[in-house]
Amino acid sequence: MQFYANQMFHIYNQGNNHRQVFFTDENYQYFLWKMRAYLLPFGDLIAWCLMPNHFHWQFFVKEETIKRKVLRAHVNAVEFQRRLEKYGHKARPLDNTSNWTEDGESLITLNDAIGDLLKGYTRAINKEKGWSGSLFREKSKAKDGWIDEFVTLEKNKSPDWHFSPGTDYGYRLMWYIHENAVEANLVKKAIDYEWSSAKDYAGLRKESLCNLEMGRRMLKYL
Repeated sequence: MQFYANQMFHIYNQGNNHRQVFFTDENYQYFLWKMRAYLLPFGDLIAWCLMPNHFHWQFFVKEETIKRKVLRAHVNAVEFQRRLEKYGHKARPLDNTSNWTEDGESLITLNDAIGDLLKGYTRAINKEKGWSGSLFREKSKAKDGWIDEFVTLEKNKSPDWHFSPGTDYGYRLMWYIHENAVEANLVKKAIDYEWSSAKDYAGLRKESLCNLEMGRRMLKYL
């Protein structure tokens, strides 16, 4: 995948051979923690949906690369918060500096961070199931959801209006992501599905992984 700063992308992946990747509520919740840890240092989630055998993200990229030490600090802080919620006062901050083999001042790309996210989740599922090997397809994809090319605000020095203010393109992608569970006959209404951001935009969650302000600014142009 190739990303550009200040652009919005539809990022998605699925289980190898369409296999299931989420099995329990705890699996979904753990993956959401991974999203918080590895994605948010690079930009803003606008919408997301986790389906039993695949996922969709609508993601606004602010930074294509960041310093490894910045990502490490963020990942450790998020993981400690996850452990606090799960284990309470027994939780302890991570001490994994001995495992760091790369210079903290070096840069890590969003591509690599997504790879680390999926590898970490795969390790957890393989341990839980007694499996081995890759859980997801080797390469995640980044598209606009409607055509087989990257969406940028400018292509070949000409404006691309798909995600520009005043169009409904960003809304259509959000609608497509939120309607996945409806199309799969898992629920009758998008807001009834637990594992998407549709509930966030309906005000049915206290907290959100999404930048709801950015998403709502996009929606107001309908």
